[in-house]
This record gives sequence, C-alpha cells and structure tokens, in this order.
Amino acid sequence: MAKHWRLILNGKSAGDDAVRDAVGATRAEGTRLDVRLTWERGDAQRYVDEAIADGVQCVIAGGGDGTLGEVAGALAEHHEDADTLPALAAMPLGTANDFATAATIPTGPHEALRLISTTKAHAIDLLRVEADGTRHWCINLASGGFGTEVTVETDDGLKKLLGGLAYLVTGIARMGRIDPIAAHVHGEGFDWRGALIALGLGNGRQAGGGQILCPDARIDDGLLDLTVIPELEGEMATTVATLMREGRSAALERVAERARMRAVMVEAEQPMALNLDGEPVQARRFDIACVPARLRMHLPEHCPLLAPARLALR
Repeated sequence: MAKHWRLILNGKSAGDDAVRDAVGATRAEGTRLDVRLTWERGDAQRYVDEAIADGVQCVIAGGGDGTLGEVAGALAEHHEDADTLPALAAMPLGTANDFATAATIPTGPHEALRLISTTKAHAIDLLRVEADGTRHWCINLASGGFGTEVTVETDDGLKKLLGGLAYLVTGIARMGRIDPIAAHVHGEGFDWRGALIALGLGNGRQAGGGQILCPDARIDDGLLDLTVIPELEGEMATTVATLMREGRSAALERVAERARMRAVMVEAEQPMALNLDGEPVQARRFDIACVPARLRMHLPEHCPLLAPARLALR
C-alpha cells in the first residue's frame, strides 16, 4: 500500500522553507503527503476528521506542544480503537517543544518525517481531563500554579527572541509574587490538602520551556505521574527561589510530593488554571484519568518516555 500522510501545520509555520523542502523531498520519495494549515480553534479537529475519512495512515502535528495536543485530542475524540485510527507523529516547530524534547523527537523537519518511515507506531497513553462538564485531552503534561502562570504570561515577542529561555526569564520576574493555590488533590492511595505553588500531572515529563515536573513519567504505562509543590516558607522558600533564579529546577525535588496512579481529582477553593499542553483551562474541579494505549505514535528508538520492557519488544 502506498504511503499516505497528512501534515496538519500551525499557520505560524506556513512560510518555513525547511518545512517546504522536507515536504517536497518526502513526496519525491513516493509518499503522498498532504498539508493543511490551521488558523483558528477547531481547524485541527476538522482536518483530523477529514484525514480519517480519507484513510490517511499517519497524521503529523507540525507546530509546538499546543498543536500536538490539539491533534492528539482530535484523534482521541473518535471512538475507534487506536489500531484503527491513523498513527500520530510530531514535527516540532514551537518555542519550547517540551514533549518532543523529552521524547527526543528530532526538531529538523526532514528528520521528523524520516522518523515516520523508519519506526513502527507505538501505543501511547493520553490524559483525559473533565472540567465543568467539558472533556479535554492531554498528551504531554497538565500543570497548574506557578508554571502555568509563567506560560500564560510569557510574551510572544520574548518567546521568539529567547525561545524556551523566555519561560525562565518570566519565571524569575514572578518569583517574588507567587500566589499559592488552596487545593485538595486526591486519588488512589494519595490524599493531599493544602496550598500549592505548582502542580504537575504527567503523561510526559516537562512543560513551560524545560521545567521537569514529572521526571519519571512514561507514556505507555497506563499511569499518570503526580507532582505537588507545596507553599514554601522561611529559609526553604529563599533557598528554592535562589536556585530557581539560577535555572536549577532540581531544587523542587527537596519539597515535592509525588505519586503514580490511574486517576486523580483536583479541587480548588477558587477557580484555577490547569495548563493542558500549553492551553489553559480554568475550573474549580478537575477529574483527570490516564487512558491506556489511546493512540499510536511514531517515536525514536530508545525513546526515554517509553517503558524499558516495552522498548525491548520493539
């Protein structure tokens, strides 16, 4: 069967010469590769629906974490099993590319497309997030608190100038005005109540331009990784703030509460923002579940996000 792929490309990358060259080279090798540009919310869902109707074998998300999350979510909304849906692939073109970085997906368009031809699609989990009666999907990481506010507030111009470093710069500017969030976080064998400054729910490991919130997360183990960073006081607050300014995010390990589970509920006293693959969703209650093997995705050999036992079977 001839290869038939569909690239769903963030409109911001429409004029990228490297993307154009990579698409041309892939077509010259005999692969039918269609391109669709997204300009507004809803475009990705429409293009995914179209790709499924057309019998496309692989849908490629060309953009940052937000584009990847939107395409993955659009695929997951279909009731079909992962084996009957098109495989997912990523062409990282965003500012931070947190998922691609953790998964070691190549950032060059040529290399990203070559990965599809040289690997088998691997079953991966997704996070399903229910908030105010609306269902959302997350492929990388759901984060709340300080990291979410930094991502939301980082200026687009600063991101273009500094890339992932822009998030750290914005974070440094915010260090003196972190407002803790009163919340109750509970799930299988875990019950935490208090004021938090950061929350990470990982399918993937990092967000916000390289902040590693869930360092041991795997995307094929059927479990989500939870990290809660409680409110810091006194000498500990001063120490962690200093280390964060130096870019040493490992400082959070001193105070982090961690757990691994299939589902968790987050309830806040006031509406809080949970950042899902770069897109903030606001609510007072979030029900988050890991849905095992929801999609198939092309990933590098020895991808750090895959469980070692699964890698041995490839």
